[in-house]
Amino acid sequence: MYLCWRVFLQGTFSELQISNVSFFILSAALLYLNRQYCQQRAVPMYFISGLLLCVGVFSMYFHMTLSYVGQLLDELSILWTLAVAYSFWYPKVYFPRCIKSRKHFFWLSGVTTVVSTLMSFIKPAFNAYALNCIAFHLLYLTWCELKKCNDKRVHRMAAAMVVWWALAITSWLSDRWLCWLWQAISFPYFHSFWHVLIAVSLLYCFPLVIYFDVNYEMPTFKPKLGYWPSDSWPVVVPYIALEEPHKQC
Repeated sequence: MYLCWRVFLQGTFSELQISNVSFFILSAALLYLNRQYCQQRAVPMYFISGLLLCVGVFSMYFHMTLSYVGQLLDELSILWTLAVAYSFWYPKVYFPRCIKSRKHFFWLSGVTTVVSTLMSFIKPAFNAYALNCIAFHLLYLTWCELKKCNDKRVHRMAAAMVVWWALAITSWLSDRWLCWLWQAISFPYFHSFWHVLIAVSLLYCFPLVIYFDVNYEMPTFKPKLGYWPSDSWPVVVPYIALEEPHKQC
């Protein structure tokens, strides 16, 4: 185990547990703020929200025990959350040519995830790096979709997501690579920062994904970006509302 994690357990245990609460808040906020979308697409929303709760629980367990089992549960819960999100929300226009339907893509995602899960037991040290590399594919997809989108508010939301993600990954890498430095100055808090910052990044990421999903899968609705509690507040949380269905001839 990494030395910084042992320091966390000894001196910053409460901070880590508080930071993991961010995943519970994220799960609840995702359902509550995007409730109109949830009424139309309940299965993916409840699946993802439930898995986010699992991520928070297993992360707590891992940092409480620093055990090998806890590490695998923590990382595999993230892997399966990503797999389910891809299965439900990956746009059909980006499917491989051999995939003809969402059902076939479910099978592809499932087989890939099972294989990745088994591989996780072979070289656990690479798991966290591999999971974080998936973010680059998500950023690429976001860039592709933004080229088709003229809504400046959506572009700003994507930019905010990238900023929060950059801060999060910087904290994670600092914790991994500069552990000796933070230990020397008694400041081993960057892993806690990572928990909070990545959750905030996901608060922007999920509405972005929902926005594009509505455009692709729900053509009778128009997605509208809103901010809670109000657009005028300095700190806001984005969500997607659905405008009234278009009248059909």
